[in-house]
Amino acid sequence: MSAEPSSRLQAAHPVPDPLELKRWIREIPDFPAKGILFRDITPLLQNGPVFRGAIAALAQRHQGARPDAVVGIESRGLIVGTALAYELGVGIVPVRKAGKLPHKTFSATYTLEYGQDMLEIHQDALPRGARVVLADDLLATGGTMAATINLVEQCGARVEEILFLIELTALKGRRRLAPHPVRVLVQY
Repeated sequence: MSAEPSSRLQAAHPVPDPLELKRWIREIPDFPAKGILFRDITPLLQNGPVFRGAIAALAQRHQGARPDAVVGIESRGLIVGTALAYELGVGIVPVRKAGKLPHKTFSATYTLEYGQDMLEIHQDALPRGARVVLADDLLATGGTMAATINLVEQCGARVEEILFLIELTALKGRRRLAPHPVRVLVQY
């Protein structure tokens, strides 16, 4: 990987080409378990113009009709979600693994491609009727995001759109999230 970004990504808020973004996503075989090909966004995050371009692309459709909040999922989804919330000028609501939030929470269990876990959101994180955008780094089976949708709905909020940097299309996670609109920047 070259450390020098293309001139297309040096503008203030460019919309990056998916092939350009793929240059900044590295593949790690057998992580976190044997047989998993992990898509590592660390190089993308480390390159300011590339990361900013990716966030601008995710935010683009929401600039005119901003959501009330962005919901980001631990852990890389919090990075993406926080940057997106900043870009849109709205707050970030963290969804975290069980036991990490200090106040009263709603919880939802989910299954992912290599195990099972639980997510939580503060019960007072979103007002009833709030319009939210959900953000994460990667859509695989959709289990994590389906649990997050459940949490947002427990708060009484509405999901406007679900945003990802990456989608693994063979795992068909998008189907699990229907009827919510899903937008991704890069597909594998």
